[in-house]
Amino acid sequence: MKFIIKLHPEITIKSKSVRQRMSKILQGNIRNVLKPLDEHIKIRADWDKLIVRSNIFTDEHRAAMVAALSCIPGIQSFLEVKEFRVDSLDDILTHTQAMFGEALAGKTFCVRAKRRGQQSFSSLDVERYVGGGLNQRCETGGVKLKQPDVQVNLELDGDRLYLVSEQHAGLGGFPIATQESVLSLMSGGYDSGVASFQFIKRGSRVHYCFFNLGGREHEAGVREVVHYLWQKYGASHRVKFISVPFEGVVTEILDKIDKGHMGVVLKRMMMRAGAAVAEKLAINALVTGESMGQVSSQTVTNLNVIDRVTDTLILRPLIASDKQEIIDQARTIGTAPFAEKMPEYCGVISQKPTIKADLSRVEQEEARFDFGVLDTAIQASFVEDVRDLGRVWSLPEVEFSEQAGEREVILDIRAPEEEELAPLVVEGREVVHLPFFRLAHQFGELDPDKTYLLYCARGVMSRLQAIQLKEQGFENVKVYRP
Repeated sequence: MKFIIKLHPEITIKSKSVRQRMSKILQGNIRNVLKPLDEHIKIRADWDKLIVRSNIFTDEHRAAMVAALSCIPGIQSFLEVKEFRVDSLDDILTHTQAMFGEALAGKTFCVRAKRRGQQSFSSLDVERYVGGGLNQRCETGGVKLKQPDVQVNLELDGDRLYLVSEQHAGLGGFPIATQESVLSLMSGGYDSGVASFQFIKRGSRVHYCFFNLGGREHEAGVREVVHYLWQKYGASHRVKFISVPFEGVVTEILDKIDKGHMGVVLKRMMMRAGAAVAEKLAINALVTGESMGQVSSQTVTNLNVIDRVTDTLILRPLIASDKQEIIDQARTIGTAPFAEKMPEYCGVISQKPTIKADLSRVEQEEARFDFGVLDTAIQASFVEDVRDLGRVWSLPEVEFSEQAGEREVILDIRAPEEEELAPLVVEGREVVHLPFFRLAHQFGELDPDKTYLLYCARGVMSRLQAIQLKEQGFENVKVYRP
């Protein structure tokens, strides 16, 4: 089984030394990806292409090889080649007719041959003999040397005939590790997945940083999409996944920061933490999935204020993309199903967020913030090899309830401003307001003989918090969905 790998055009126009370096790196990347399929895989570098050969000839192996090659950055396209042993021009014609005869029905065609080694005939002899034979034996539309409907490509190397049976599209881009590494700030949604993919395709080793705002269920979802991206598009290199526990940072923001500035301050804290993680990993750039105007924190003014918090380069590949464009690409690369089921954290959403934050005002707000909380979160970061993310996390089951019983208390965990705007009143039942960001520390002070039904507007936060409490050993919790 043989494949001819065509390099991405941007590689071929590089200087000779750069092209050779990129080609060599791509050769190693292909070997790393294909070795689990065939440990004896052979890869040979040519001037503008790579030749991949495998001695396993099953249909399953072929399909796996095609799927893997189509997702390796740096490959523009690749040809699937069948190999035959031949002794004469007639042998060449017979094999060529068997493969292309039906495809030539009613169509104009030409034959193009390349030859290496010692034979008693020239490339032109092959083209004339095979072309004339096909025209006589098949119901073709005739030979046409310029712009035919079908071009039959064949290659001879000694007594071996190679016929191109199929052409496959590659991913394009640069081979991974030809560009510098980046740290992608992953939320698990459409945007961060697509932004990460674009840097994988551009030749960067993409490491992943997740700020855990909503407990293990959210992290489990993010781990799943990160492992998918790495396994499908970046498996040639090992990368890291870093989880930063950010619940304490969220609590501090909700306690200390003006409501209109919470979103901007949260993003600034993420950039501070991301820069600190990147520095530890010797990475010089952060990647985010932000798109201009998509949410309040992503106005030009707010992004400028956010960026002032660090000297680390912040890259935003989707900055001018429409949401639908991002969703469409997520579907193409396969991350959309993960994003669709990702729990959306809604803890730091202001009713009237500023869209034109003033840097001096933001700095005044942050002066009230205890940065020891942020330092603690950074120090508590957990680093894993991305290969370990494939294991499935077991999360505790959460019971849902539409009504509260006599020994059950409804626990409204919404943020104070949200609860004040629309207080929850359930006739005949006790309702207690305890904001989600205080829940972890204060739930243990509640009456353990009662069962607590956690409530939030959309049911997402209440479920995440119920899972966290169950993991801490509290079994007297349910989710309230009236």
